[in-house]
Amino acid sequence: MEYKHIIYQPGKVARIILNRPECYNAQSRLMREETDDAFVRAAEDDEVGAIVLSGEGKHFSFGASVEEHKPDHVGDMLPAFHRFIGNVIACKVPTLAKVKGLCLGGSFEFALACSFIFADETAKFGVPEIQLGVLPPVACVLLPFFTTGQFSSLAILTGDQFTAQELYNRGLVNLVAEDANLDETVATFFEKHFQPKSASSIQITHKACRAPLDDHYNKFIGNMEDLYLEDLMATGDAKEGIIAFLEKRKPEYKGR
Repeated sequence: MEYKHIIYQPGKVARIILNRPECYNAQSRLMREETDDAFVRAAEDDEVGAIVLSGEGKHFSFGASVEEHKPDHVGDMLPAFHRFIGNVIACKVPTLAKVKGLCLGGSFEFALACSFIFADETAKFGVPEIQLGVLPPVACVLLPFFTTGQFSSLAILTGDQFTAQELYNRGLVNLVAEDANLDETVATFFEKHFQPKSASSIQITHKACRAPLDDHYNKFIGNMEDLYLEDLMATGDAKEGIIAFLEKRKPEYKGR
């Protein structure tokens, strides 16, 4: 596959760079397909010991394209996105999201699916879907697994943004680096912890430590998908929230 929306750099540490800085790396269907293909390509390469995901420009990603949340698109988009997240969780090699700037919505969910999250001091995370009248299915599954139910409810029901330090304090971010040192910090981490070790042993151990998460995700994501597509999208408010955002106006909710 020829990549147009991502940059793929093979190597012992393979790099996948979301590359649509003109639209803040918002994830279109084509970008997700390219990213998924690159993940499979990297995981099948015996030389690859880890995968680093990042965003080109000032921001990691503003999340999934809001256009794809419209009623006539979401039925195709959501199952494909959930399969993609499942592939990231099940990836045999360790994955690391390297985050600067905004990391929102589906992109925060993408980062949560990785083995590690490293961020700089500019990074902010959030799932703002509720502000559009919808819900973030992957976050509803992953956030309670990684942190408390109280924080999950706060993040999902308010749609607020949180700094890298706030998420580090809650155990969701592994390390917060100074702005200029994020690249160096990630490189040093892999040099210290991965290069001296057996690649095959790391892969098998990684599979073992990710198994509970993999089981948890597969157990619950189908229910969340049904809740979104069958219950939420049957309401007028969910449709109104998306359309109002695209039309750049305040939504007029009716509570049904």
